[in-house]
Amino acid sequence: MESPAYVLEFEKPLRDLSAQLQELRQRSLETNVDLDREAREIEAKIEATRREIYSSLTPWQRVQIARHPRRPYALDYVAALCEDFQELHGDRQYKDDRAIIGGTAFLDGEAVMIVAQQKGRDPKERIARNFGMPQPEGYRKALRLMRLAEKFRLPLISFIDTPGAFPGVESEARHVSEAIAVNLREMALLGTPSISVVIGEGGSGGALGIGVTDRVLILENSYYSVISPEGCAAILWKDSAAAPKAAEALKLSAAHLEALGVVDEVVPEPTGGAHQDPAQTAQAVKYALQKHLNDLRGLTAEQLRDSRYERFRRLGVYEEAGVVRS
Repeated sequence: MESPAYVLEFEKPLRDLSAQLQELRQRSLETNVDLDREAREIEAKIEATRREIYSSLTPWQRVQIARHPRRPYALDYVAALCEDFQELHGDRQYKDDRAIIGGTAFLDGEAVMIVAQQKGRDPKERIARNFGMPQPEGYRKALRLMRLAEKFRLPLISFIDTPGAFPGVESEARHVSEAIAVNLREMALLGTPSISVVIGEGGSGGALGIGVTDRVLILENSYYSVISPEGCAAILWKDSAAAPKAAEALKLSAAHLEALGVVDEVVPEPTGGAHQDPAQTAQAVKYALQKHLNDLRGLTAEQLRDSRYERFRRLGVYEEAGVVRS
């Protein structure tokens, strides 16, 4: 597991102040000198610096938080929100893709189907889960579970957290693009309520492959984008170091996505990110899920399909520029 001392670049002023505070307290203990006033001054400075940093995060800084190695992953939310999760394995065609997990569970006593992308905490698990990048069999497993949810009229909850689908030769040979495309079509036609939550990275079609749902929610410091900032920078500026500029241009942060109508609700996170208080974040996610499930529960299968179709047809905002003729 990653060290709890992991610090992002823009958080270093907080780390330096915290080190000063720790050193001051240690000196107070060793010398038996009362340094409470100095300690309170540093604590106030830490709090003011924290407010300043996290009240004006750039899109690129939010991408860094979304990738934080201590950020809660899908199984953490399942454990915090649900009871009796029973994981189901395999796509019945090739093998079990551990980058996608899924199965039945109970949310406040109601049976639901969970489908999620799962990253790994340590090197061994990261390799086993392919760094959260699903292959075709992962999307086919997800589709199998979605159809099972429809058969038994179980609400579908998906947790999105992937840099993107795995782009390797073997993945392409087993038709990853086709697997994602089939999921897009079949999710659009599901006759059961569905909600997706972007809990970390929402990268490209790899994220969309489990994200065509009646409601799309996103955590405050997550992102959802057609391409990673580094990939966009490499294409447009021929330099991946332009990733901060690309993140701004892509409008990939939660606030931008809500304004554009891509997501239906932004779920707040504790100051500093979800990893600072996973329990509080999980409760915020649970509240949002309950609210949207209550809205969807009374709709018929036909009504769900119609409203889902309308949702994705009106996605985004565009302007028509007038043509100037001489």
